[in-house]
Amino acid sequence: MRDEWFIRGTVPMTKSEVRAVSISKLELSPGSVLYDVGAGTGSVSVEASFMVPSGRVYAIEKKPEAIELIQANKEKFSADRLIVVEGTAPEALAQLEAPTHVFLGGTSGAMEEVLDLVLEKNPAVRVVINVLALESISEVLHWLKKHSIPAEIVQVQISKGKAAGSYHLMMGQNPVYVISFGGKGGKYLE
Repeated sequence: MRDEWFIRGTVPMTKSEVRAVSISKLELSPGSVLYDVGAGTGSVSVEASFMVPSGRVYAIEKKPEAIELIQANKEKFSADRLIVVEGTAPEALAQLEAPTHVFLGGTSGAMEEVLDLVLEKNPAVRVVINVLALESISEVLHWLKKHSIPAEIVQVQISKGKAAGSYHLMMGQNPVYVISFGGKGGKYLE
């Protein structure tokens, strides 16, 4: 889905190209239950909700402006499989049903606690984490090593053309590390 289709504000949004890679790495199936932690504008939640016609997507977010944007985007796209959850992770996740899939876009420093909780709820959960900061990738790698979990790490670097007079220049966006692990051995589940 194009970025400009979403209602935006000052809240960060996972851009379309990174969103495409991240959603692909989630390996969603029709009945998946996805947690989108740190959902921002809800771009991942909305797009993923169309891939789970018999499942659910929980968009977990703590910022009031972001909650309003997620709700507005949910309504705009008629994303009926999307449930907006206001609160801070991991506390906001405690009473939710067990996830089959988790996307971490932001955890406000509680990444380890969130990962521990989702693994407790479902040891076979499929997890995709997007990080920008090198310190965050170090934290994820430390957690993975501590739990002896193998993961795939992909760096996505996007550049987009921008008109400069009669020429076009490529303008680079921040590189994003897409870290994925877990799941049911890559099988497509109904």
